[in-house]
Amino acid sequence: MKVLAVLGSKRTKGNTASLIEQALIPFQELDYFSGETLFLGDMEFDGCTGCEGCARSNRCVIDDDMQHAYSLLREADAVIIGSPTYFYNVTSDMKKFIDRCYCFSSYNPKDRSVWTAEFDSGPRKFAGFISICEQNSVDDMGYTPQILQKSFESLGFRTVFNQKVLHCFKAGEVKSRTEAMESAQSNGRKLRDTLILQSPETHHLSTTLIP
Repeated sequence: MKVLAVLGSKRTKGNTASLIEQALIPFQELDYFSGETLFLGDMEFDGCTGCEGCARSNRCVIDDDMQHAYSLLREADAVIIGSPTYFYNVTSDMKKFIDRCYCFSSYNPKDRSVWTAEFDSGPRKFAGFISICEQNSVDDMGYTPQILQKSFESLGFRTVFNQKVLHCFKAGEVKSRTEAMESAQSNGRKLRDTLILQSPETHHLSTTLIP
């Protein structure tokens, strides 16, 4: 069972990272779990140039750190994607990452309203999303929760949870927010148990899921 976490914040010990760590705890209870976290702020990669070099092969032609990310996305059974809200949207690093996932899509050259994604076929992949905002209203998150969910659903991922956490600004302050931390871990458990139901090798565990 492979899970990829993608952190769109520059702060590796910030609120987004803390919530993602909580969501991964249930997976660590399994001896057949493997996971990796991508800190986008530590990666060297550019945004999509719209060159269409990926059109025939579903392989991006830009040679940078996204090539490793592509391998991890293809190998992952599930992803957990997190981003703070910057000006009613995801961070610039997360937006670059999402745009570079364009290469997973294929379009009919005569009618681009006809399209499919690489992950529409094969074993189902699942996703969970975590959005954070310093304000007190979900409206002030703007497009952050939607862009995360809609983008990865378009690639063929099925959404299991989309957690929204408000009124968090200082690095790590979410650790004192018991409800948010417990919800992140509960959401991670839900994602883990969904994967157990999906996997033929572990389907027998569905009647005795880890509490």
